[in-house]
Amino acid sequence: MSNHIRQGSIYGSAGRARSFSWSNILFRATWNTTWFLFAAWTPPQLYAWRRFLLNLFGAKIAPGARVYGSARIWYPPNLEMGRGAVLGFNVQCYCMDKIVLEDFAEVAQFVHLVAGTHNIDDPHFQLYTRPIRICRHAWLASGGFVGPGVTVGEGAVLGARGVAAKNLEPWTVYVGNPAKPIKTRYNFLKVTHGK
Repeated sequence: MSNHIRQGSIYGSAGRARSFSWSNILFRATWNTTWFLFAAWTPPQLYAWRRFLLNLFGAKIAPGARVYGSARIWYPPNLEMGRGAVLGFNVQCYCMDKIVLEDFAEVAQFVHLVAGTHNIDDPHFQLYTRPIRICRHAWLASGGFVGPGVTVGEGAVLGARGVAAKNLEPWTVYVGNPAKPIKTRYNFLKVTHGK
């Protein structure tokens, strides 16, 4: 599914290409119902329970990762989270393609991770997807947006309301729309681990 335009072999109303099979749609409906009934309302401390549900539906969530109940995960099999990684309050994880949060990557409240978009030059407005990777110790601050195909480098910071449409360099702080680098972040891993 990565890095390609989805083929319009499944057609819905008015001949417009449908991007997903009925089995995919049914899976997502079952997932959304399960999350709503058994996870969305749970207190923040029940991280292990929410990890269990996500892994049950095909995600790869490492021990110690934290997903809040108000987070919305579009398709769990496309989500991977390392140790200590965080999906905060009201995060929209639109994982139409693979979204990976490496160890200790933090995604703050109201961030949008969007791995799909549309081909605006296609008369069928066909969907295409590209994976997102948030490298270890990176931090996406409140209300940020990360688009399809973006890699947020190790230790990089995307400031509040920042929009990342291109890769963010490691240990660099970005702000604005589009996100622009404003300073270098202190690389504590280099000092503590010699890496």
